[in-house]
Amino acid sequence: MPLTEKTPATPATAGTPAIEFKDVEKSFGPTTVLKDLNFTVAPGERVTLIGPSGSGKTTILRLVMTLEDLTDGYIFVDGEPLTFEERDGKRVEMPKKRTREMTTRIGMVFQQFNLFPNMTVLENIIEAPVHVLGKSKAEASTEAKELLERVGLSEKADAHPTRLSGGQQQRVAIARALAMSPEILLLDEVTSALDPELVGDVLGVLRDIAETTDITMLLVTHEMQFARDVSHRVMMFDGGQVLEEGPPDQIFNNPSHERTKSFLSSVL
Repeated sequence: MPLTEKTPATPATAGTPAIEFKDVEKSFGPTTVLKDLNFTVAPGERVTLIGPSGSGKTTILRLVMTLEDLTDGYIFVDGEPLTFEERDGKRVEMPKKRTREMTTRIGMVFQQFNLFPNMTVLENIIEAPVHVLGKSKAEASTEAKELLERVGLSEKADAHPTRLSGGQQQRVAIARALAMSPEILLLDEVTSALDPELVGDVLGVLRDIAETTDITMLLVTHEMQFARDVSHRVMMFDGGQVLEEGPPDQIFNNPSHERTKSFLSSVL
């Protein structure tokens, strides 16, 4: 089916990138998943990674969130080295405390919702703002209730996650990520674990965030219409490398790489 055209607003591209990958490599044992990866994401830009399973897309997000260790290369957030820097011609690991502080600027929403089942929805959302950012419970609770209203779940504050549908749990997970007031939001196939009829509500929340905030977003999704609607730029991945990139209309309507054409013909 053809995708409906939409031209998102263009972010500011001048100045320091929000995220920069420089000569990034990632291997798991003898298997190289990412090789010579170089790209930037501008502040406020929304970039979607598409491509077949196993192409390294999720690994990119996990590296930014420091859930995986870099094999080689560097990642910068707001121009600052995240886990490694070059010093006197050598690649040197950054202090863990500084890396942890930098990751408080980054939120991530996972395929699986990763909510604490023993906590209420409200407690799940205020946990990190209270214990990581040092906010009072009262302040964090007020902000959490505002976020629950935003994601359409005001009435679920005192419920436990096990009493919610998958779509509701994922909307809570989005609210939890936003509660940290992140500059960067990473979204990893956030609808892949949901029943089809629940996908629309989650994508609606994310569309609203994209349209009403200037949060930098790096997304992995198989929802191609959603990618077209919210992205400033789409990057086609395969074999751990970027095959091509461009505005959504270009990638979806007139891709130049044969692998992109065959991938899109299989998923659209």
